[in-house]
Amino acid sequence: MAIRQCAIYGKGGIGKSTTTQNLVAALAEAGKKVMIIGCDPKADSTRLILHSKMQVTVMHLAAEAGSVDDLELEDVMQVGYGDVKCVESGGPEPGVGCAGRGVITAINFLEEEGAYSDDLDFVFYDVLGDVVCGGFAMPIRENKAQEIYIVCSGEMMAMYAANNISKGIVKYAKSGSVRLAGLICNSRKTDREDELIMALADKLGTQMIHFVPRDNTVQHAEIRRMTVIEYDPKCKQADEYRALANKVINNKMFVVPTPLEMEELEALLMEFGLMDAEDESIVGKTAAEEVVA
Repeated sequence: MAIRQCAIYGKGGIGKSTTTQNLVAALAEAGKKVMIIGCDPKADSTRLILHSKMQVTVMHLAAEAGSVDDLELEDVMQVGYGDVKCVESGGPEPGVGCAGRGVITAINFLEEEGAYSDDLDFVFYDVLGDVVCGGFAMPIRENKAQEIYIVCSGEMMAMYAANNISKGIVKYAKSGSVRLAGLICNSRKTDREDELIMALADKLGTQMIHFVPRDNTVQHAEIRRMTVIEYDPKCKQADEYRALANKVINNKMFVVPTPLEMEELEALLMEFGLMDAEDESIVGKTAAEEVVA
């Protein structure tokens, strides 16, 4: 079996890293061999698996050693809960250089050093916010990740980001095997949120693969730098992540998405009461003006 390479995208602050780590913990509990590659300069994609503040990144270690060629695989990879392999790409200081370069450097290094071993079932790339920067599109642009999951919620900007990411997938699907595998709704408890995300998924030609309810257990576990699966394995929220993991394991719906035009997205938001006709749209016009135009 080939390694399934999955990238998790979504608006900044939507809960990508938390969702990814809880999903991975559930996969590990189910006996799957997994590697997480953190592709965010914040380097917080592995802390719940490793029970640490922040894993030392490939870019930081490379800077200390002189170059990435001076590193060994054991320098950059740590093993955490459920034997999950953990790597953080890291990036430059804020405002200096392209953080996407860190992602490219890290993945190339891991490939050369044999990190993608035959015993792995899954590799997960936890990627920063949006795909407007070519560097962060790297896992899909270079055909590294074939399955893209988008974490979203019933909030306007989260849906806008999901639609934007879908546009990025369409761009790279033409030349590679990257496909949208589904939306993960990380609930913000907005009105009719599950219906809204299912409607968005339908328009994108995909599925809402799972609805993750909001639960304070997630925050309690995070304070202790643990996933819910490890912190409170018998709680209801742990079962939600197990359900998500099971759906990912059995997922067969991989599509080239059909992104919405801005007018279509705003019509959907208006239908569900997230936006009124006189509201300023994301692109600066009121929805009413857009309809007239």
